[in-house]
Amino acid sequence: MTSATNEFRIGVAGVLFASLVWGTTGTAAAFAPEVSAAAIGAAAMGIGGLLQAAIALRSIGRAAVELRRHWLLLVIGGVAVAIYPLAFYGSMRLAGVTIGTVVTIGSAPLLSALIEKVFDGAQLSKRWLAGALIGLVGMVLLCVAEGSHAETVVTGNATILGIALGLLGGLTYALYSFTARGLMLRGIRSRAAMGATFGVGGLLLMPVLFMTGGPFLASWNNAAVGLYMATVPMFLGYIAFGMGLARIPASMATTITLLEPVVAAMLAVIILGERLPALGWLGVVLIIFCLVVITAPVKFRASQKPVATGVTDSV
Repeated sequence: MTSATNEFRIGVAGVLFASLVWGTTGTAAAFAPEVSAAAIGAAAMGIGGLLQAAIALRSIGRAAVELRRHWLLLVIGGVAVAIYPLAFYGSMRLAGVTIGTVVTIGSAPLLSALIEKVFDGAQLSKRWLAGALIGLVGMVLLCVAEGSHAETVVTGNATILGIALGLLGGLTYALYSFTARGLMLRGIRSRAAMGATFGVGGLLLMPVLFMTGGPFLASWNNAAVGLYMATVPMFLGYIAFGMGLARIPASMATTITLLEPVVAAMLAVIILGERLPALGWLGVVLIIFCLVVITAPVKFRASQKPVATGVTDSV
C-alpha cells in the first residue's frame, strides 16, 4: 500500500467521521426546541470555531507571516464560516429540516466543484460526475419521502426564502472548504489553516450568540445541547474535516458529506420516532452507493495538487 493511498484513506475517513457527527445536529437541536436557529448556529460554529483556534494557537503563531500574506483567503473563509450556520439553520427553520438540509448539503458538492473549476482550473472526472449525480438523485428522493410524511408543511414565501438560504449555506460551506484547502496548498499546516479560519468565523459569530443565546441559560438541558453541538459536531467534526481537506480535493470532501442527511434521517427514525417510507430508503441506498463510487481509491492526477505530507500535521 503506497503512501498516497494511505493519505487518501485517512482523508476519506476524516470526512466520513465529520459527516457522521454533523448528522446528529438536527436530532440534538430537537431536544432544545425553545432555542432559536440563530442561537444554535452561533453557539455551535462560534464556540466550536474558537475552540479550534485555541488548540491551534501555537501553529497559528508559527504561520502568522504566511497567514498575513494570504489574508484574503483567510478573511473570505472566516466570513463564510460565520454565514454558513446562520443560513443553514435558518433554512431548516423556514423550509423545514429535510428541505433545508437537502438544499444546503446537496448543493455544496456542485458549488465546490464549480469554485475549483473557475479558480483552479480543476478537471472533474466522469466518475465524480456520475457519483455526484447518483447522490443528488438520492437526496431528492429522501427529501420527497420525508417531506410527504412531515407533520407540518411550510409553504409560500417562507419556503422560497428557506431554499435561498439553503443555497447560500451550500455556497459558504463550499467556499470555506476551498479557502481552507487553499491555505494548506500554500504551505500552511492544516491545524493553523483550519484554526485561523474558524477562529475568525467564531469571533464574527459572538455578537449573534450574545444577542440570541439567552435560552441556553434557561435550563441545564438547553445548556447541554449547546455544549454538545459546540464540542462534538463542530469542534471534533471540523478537526476531522480539516484532516480530510489536507489530503483530498474540496469537491470530493463536500461530496462525501452527502452522508450527513442520511445519518440525520436514520437518527430521526431511531430516536425521534419518525417514519421513513420506501422511497426514502431508496434515496439512502443511492447516497451510500454514491459514496462508494467517488471514494474508491484511484491514482491522483497531478492537476489535483495534493497537499504535501510535510505541510500537514496531526489535528
